[in-house]
Amino acid sequence: MTIFPDMCESYVNESIIGRAKAAGKIEIHCHNIRDYTEDKHNRTDDTPYGGGMGMVMTPQPIDSCFDAICQQTNARPHFIYMSPQGKTLTQQRAMELSKMDNIAILCGHYEGVDQRVLDKLCDEEISIGNYVLTGGELPALVLVDAVSRMVEGVLASEECFTEESHFNGLLEHPQYTRPPVWQDREVPEILMSGHHANIAKWKREKSLEITKLKRPEMLETAPLTDKDIQFLSKIQ
Repeated sequence: MTIFPDMCESYVNESIIGRAKAAGKIEIHCHNIRDYTEDKHNRTDDTPYGGGMGMVMTPQPIDSCFDAICQQTNARPHFIYMSPQGKTLTQQRAMELSKMDNIAILCGHYEGVDQRVLDKLCDEEISIGNYVLTGGELPALVLVDAVSRMVEGVLASEECFTEESHFNGLLEHPQYTRPPVWQDREVPEILMSGHHANIAKWKREKSLEITKLKRPEMLETAPLTDKDIQFLSKIQ
């Protein structure tokens, strides 16, 4: 739900998300809130009560747009408002959202959205970080991407995301490809050994090492084994 649908369409029709959409693995519809305004000048915003800079999105077109979506889906989608006041998006929340049948995402703009329509419709607010952007379209696309890629059939296999950073509470191990030597820098020999158990052990230990060095706070909640803890104790 946006006042800039072309901005969103250009992204969701490209690359992996675009291919999954074309193949029917996911459905993504960009709804133009302006199409639902009853204002004779086609406005979706007005000056804020109480004063202040900027404009505020009015409730009527948002409410009417969501009503139309409910009619199209024959259900009430889970309503998300992209907001810097929301809970920060995590891999775990994206995975949970990927299990839902329908999600409606509201992209705010200007100085925000009339609180009354949020009180009526909003199920949750989500933020992508502690900063403010000019609109909710980019955060909404981040959410769409994070959620869509975990829907069955969008990626080649579950391993495409289960071995990534944050999925298991750790950062991902380093990745390498051809050539085996580049500018005198060699791919770790173990990755070319074909010994699956040793490779898995190397990947796990590298994930632990990188997480401790770059994001040590993640280790407080990561599911660690006794071997993991013993390995971490050796890292300075």
